[in-house]
Amino acid sequence: MKESFWTAYIFIIGLVVITFIFLFQSLTNADEHNMAVLKEATEGAMYDAIDFQYLESYREYKINREKFAENFLRRFAENASLSRSYRVQIYDVNEVPPKVSIKITSQEVGKLFSGGGRDREQRIVFNIVNKIDAILETPY
Repeated sequence: MKESFWTAYIFIIGLVVITFIFLFQSLTNADEHNMAVLKEATEGAMYDAIDFQYLESYREYKINREKFAENFLRRFAENASLSRSYRVQIYDVNEVPPKVSIKITSQEVGKLFSGGGRDREQRIVFNIVNKIDAILETPY
């Protein structure tokens, strides 16, 4: 009788561990995806927003705020996950020298089952926040 309880106990512990592994793997993948998209979209939008007339006149880089925001949102929307909603906050855009500060917030919902069917399901909501402060570096 003792052996059958130990078998059931080990089986239940195994299921709980596998559930937590899937939950944290999902969180890690979401965070890495958000950060990669944020970095790539920021860099590309900064290069797209360079004001070349100002560069030729003053030999100094300058970005256009409106053009940066438009390009960033377009690039981020093209690569973002469609199954998640995002909140994009552009805090600071310095035109000269080119510097931007951006914060992306999304939510990941995890489900834990405590047995007994669908009404016993527990939902856990995780807020995933990624921030970046980027400075345009050029060899010029």
